Amino acid sequence: MEERIKQYAETLPTRSGHGKRDNRRNLNLIRYADDFVILHEEITVVQRCREIISEWLKGMRLELKPSKTRLAHTLYHYGQEKPGFDFLGFRIQQFPTGKYHSKQGFKTIITPSKQKQKVHHDHIASLIEAHKAASQATLIDRLNPVIRGWANYYATVVSKVAYSDIDDLMYQKLRAWAKRRHPNKNGDWVAKRYWHSIGGDNWVFATREGGSNPLRLLNHADTQIKRHVKVKGESSPYDGNLVYWSSRMGNNPEMPTKISKLLKKQKGKCAHCGLYFRENDVIEVDHRIPKSLGGKDSYDNWQLLHRHCHDTKTTLDGSLGNKSGCNSAKPKPTRRLEKLMTTYSLYR
Repeated sequence: MEERIKQYAETLPTRSGHGKRDNRRNLNLIRYADDFVILHEEITVVQRCREIISEWLKGMRLELKPSKTRLAHTLYHYGQEKPGFDFLGFRIQQFPTGKYHSKQGFKTIITPSKQKQKVHHDHIASLIEAHKAASQATLIDRLNPVIRGWANYYATVVSKVAYSDIDDLMYQKLRAWAKRRHPNKNGDWVAKRYWHSIGGDNWVFATREGGSNPLRLLNHADTQIKRHVKVKGESSPYDGNLVYWSSRMGNNPEMPTKISKLLKKQKGKCAHCGLYFRENDVIEVDHRIPKSLGGKDSYDNWQLLHRHCHDTKTTLDGSLGNKSGCNSAKPKPTRRLEKLMTTYSLYR
């Protein structure tokens, strides 16, 4: 399907100053399993893509389901359709802004879809309902994995409002759960029994047991928002570019843990020259403060350098040769890393 769309993109008329490569970039198809979305600035191009995909599916005796196929604009109303669309549980929509907020005149906002928020709230409500007679600790044990997983999934988009809304609804359910257990007690007594102040946070649904480390219920709103960084070009975790993916993710099964963590910490750059590491560069671990001068063998004192930058730095800090336990002249990489075309030498 992707190849059909790419072939069609190359047949589109090329604008002045642009080439076929720009046509392929402007026509985007994003697919996950059997869900996909096609994006283009021209409605006629999107309509033609729908026809191409329908023809392609006919060869497999399949067809697009009309109830799940929408044609919409991300900023304006199109026919009966509202702006924006839902995809993989996210709501993608553009909103008009003033010229001081965006040069384009609009801003793209991605949030958890209303449908997925309702499904999640219903799941939490059903768990609370199913544990009417269970202890507070048991209820917290059942809710925390659900809250953590859902909140982490949406932690890369604009989710704070959705998190707060669900926390408010969850509080109402928990309040009813606690009140049912003690029908003859007033609201203040119930609140003091099940909600506490912990570490400066008030109204924490937590157990009394555990002393200084009680079992507490997670809040969606406490999840840290970390914006997703777009993958560079057509990079793939399977393309063998260990430097790029270790810098991006901080871990890689084919890269030593120490190297991966340092690459992410340094954002893929050499600590000496400030240039990005390339796939075939020789990368070496250096001690910021040489061990001969009292430096420690820890992440705080390690940094990654190009081999030639490492030689320059070693010369300047006066820790040449065996005096610092450093032998930069003859590094001995493992056979496995030699096969990966990237060598690493660990220095004391």
